Amino acid sequence: MVFYQPRVRSWEYPFPLFVGPVFSREAVVAPRRPRHYVMRTVYGLALLLLICTAWMILAGTQVIRNVGDMARFGAILFQILAPLQLAIILFLSAIQSASSIAVEKDRQTLILLLMSRLTNSELVLGKLFSSLLNNGVMLMTSIPILMLIVLFGGTSFDQVGWTVAVTFVTALAAGSIGATVALWREKTFQTLALVALSIVFWLGLAAGIGLIQQPILGVNAQWLSSALSPISAIFAASNPSIASNWSIEVFPYLVFATMLTILLCGLSVLRVRKWNPSRDVRPGQQEDYSGGIDLFTGEVKLDSDGNPLTPSEASHHVDDRSRTVNQESRRVWDNPVLWREMCTWAYGRKILFIRMAYWLMAAFVFIALYSLITSGEATRATADSSVSIPVVAGPLAPFMLVSLVMVNALAVTSITNERDGRALDLLRVTDISPKEFLFGKLFGVLYVAIDIVLIPVVMCLYLSLNGAITYENLLYLLFAILVLNVFVSVLGIHCGMSYGGSRQAIGVSLGTVFFLFLGIVTCMVMMVSFTGNVEAQLTPFLACIVGGAVGLYVALGWNTPSPALALASAILPLAMFYSITSLLLENYLSVILVVAFTYGFTTTAMIMPRLSEFLVSTGRSKISENE
Repeated sequence: MVFYQPRVRSWEYPFPLFVGPVFSREAVVAPRRPRHYVMRTVYGLALLLLICTAWMILAGTQVIRNVGDMARFGAILFQILAPLQLAIILFLSAIQSASSIAVEKDRQTLILLLMSRLTNSELVLGKLFSSLLNNGVMLMTSIPILMLIVLFGGTSFDQVGWTVAVTFVTALAAGSIGATVALWREKTFQTLALVALSIVFWLGLAAGIGLIQQPILGVNAQWLSSALSPISAIFAASNPSIASNWSIEVFPYLVFATMLTILLCGLSVLRVRKWNPSRDVRPGQQEDYSGGIDLFTGEVKLDSDGNPLTPSEASHHVDDRSRTVNQESRRVWDNPVLWREMCTWAYGRKILFIRMAYWLMAAFVFIALYSLITSGEATRATADSSVSIPVVAGPLAPFMLVSLVMVNALAVTSITNERDGRALDLLRVTDISPKEFLFGKLFGVLYVAIDIVLIPVVMCLYLSLNGAITYENLLYLLFAILVLNVFVSVLGIHCGMSYGGSRQAIGVSLGTVFFLFLGIVTCMVMMVSFTGNVEAQLTPFLACIVGGAVGLYVALGWNTPSPALALASAILPLAMFYSITSLLLENYLSVILVVAFTYGFTTTAMIMPRLSEFLVSTGRSKISENE
């Protein structure tokens, strides 16, 4: 008697069966890639660099008298690095998990996985954990570095352990959000935009619940807010009192994030083959080839006597089908690229759903600004006149960041979708000039995202009319919004044309926008936390400025090197440092002049080389296709 023995694939062992070969292959192949070691090395060095910079700021501006000063330094430093790491892991987990699945859809390779013998759980969990593999390695790299901060005093190993636990479950929850949305939506821009809005809605909802003074369903609103918010959880985990309060301040969030991950993964496992393939990639599945029905009009075919034709009588060659056109064809403009962006549903009809979600989030931000104005907090002067950050920047700054990220995502996916659909090859052999293609994409992106660009402008006008912003600062702010939107649009197009792999292009483009904002926030927090003397801190930040310049040049000019991009990468971090110090000292005119010059020059450096020829990476190499 011969018993059936299931075929065992060598790469499945020793990983759990429910994860499957997708994750197993990634775990085996990832260590063979040089970037696997480069990423964790750069991340570890960046954390060490921030520690050294903070120490130089403290030692260069203050006198350390006793062990208590060292302990206070260690406590403040840990409470800066822990939220910073959470923000990095949260962003990378959501974007990488979403883009890994979205790119599979664009390349039509997800259908091949659905046709294989992979179960739903192997497919969903395999893609999720494989996209989070690098983030897990980065998190493990940070553990010994965070433990070094314990040597300063003021922190404990309990804080390190709870901080890593909060960051880990947040990465799983963010990755589950990205994977679920990517499996649900068809277009890459829809996926990235919904993921960004979902993350911001999550954080905003938790913060909004904390403002409620009355219990919600018998539960304290402040406790519920802490249980839902990763920001509150990471601050609680980095607090020295965590050893005695972990069951109240951190453990509820760990349970919530774990349950959210399980629910989203379960939903994806149940619906993955219902959502995919979508109707857009299944043309003709409802066609009836019965012969007695016209394939185009759906009308029943009749013979000369007016009787319906039988299938045998109606059978004829496929070329004999005819169709009557009832309307005139649309006239295409001289620039067909711009016409397609503005006059067709190039990004899918479901983009209306993205607009509705964005408008809903804008309504919540308007409510927050209205409450600040009516309570008088928006016009109240800051107690410390040396460091003045407006209160309205709390809800407005994250919303503007989301707007810039969405515009950038729209720009980069406008190129990657063309490449994955093999349309760039056709465009390069037509008579469309590089200038027509470039400006067609740029103006088309700004047209499609017109509401995303204008809603922050309307908010600034509302604040100015109510006295929260002076008219002079309003002009500065509106000009900065215009410059930054053009910059992120050109950045997305530049990255989409420079990188052959769609995942790499999306990651570099969105990552550049996010890390520019995150670097600015981190720099401001370190300046304010350790000393109020922001004028004498250039020397401690020189290493960060040099590192930022190198990283920016690698992102922008590694595949398309040019002296202009090298110069722009060198001056942009230094200019941003000067802008931050000027902003904290309320020299707003200096800020807008420096921002306009640096970002304008960087935009010009990215766009000028592409006006004369098609500098587009086709992504045909084996390395880029298997990124």
